[in-house]
Amino acid sequence: MFAALELRDADTGSAGPCRQILATLPDWFGIPEANDAYVAVADAHRCTIASIDGLDVGITTVVHHGSYAAEIHLMAVVPTHHRSGIGSAMLQHIERDLAARGVEFLQVKTLSSAHPDEGYARTRAFYLSYGFRPLEELLHANLQLHRSEHQTTTTWRHLTPHQRF
Repeated sequence: MFAALELRDADTGSAGPCRQILATLPDWFGIPEANDAYVAVADAHRCTIASIDGLDVGITTVVHHGSYAAEIHLMAVVPTHHRSGIGSAMLQHIERDLAARGVEFLQVKTLSSAHPDEGYARTRAFYLSYGFRPLEELLHANLQLHRSEHQTTTTWRHLTPHQRF
């Protein structure tokens, strides 16, 4: 972890940092139309942005699905800072924030293990290490978000202890 790592939250208006960070990740985010969609979501939804010495190096966009569930729509860290604790810091930060707001479930979707991509294998391993569990695999064809037919894994994590009502 970096001594100068700073996290800031923005309820809206994060299109610029999002576009800048995605531009450094063409292997994960190399489809212009999909990137435009990610940027639009970052501009309209809550984001956590990580910066080091004033330079934005990571972004996590959260979309709410009602009062009790939210989704990590996007998490991206510039490649020169992969495996340095930035993704972990952003995830822990948003989990604390969501739990404090009463959100119980956090979801993330990623390319399924049926697709042999080393980068996405690391992405899935990251989320599994934080307690996310795959619950559903969906087959998609010709979506703007990906280059070809693929399977998406939907994973969930329970943020707060279950209470009986």
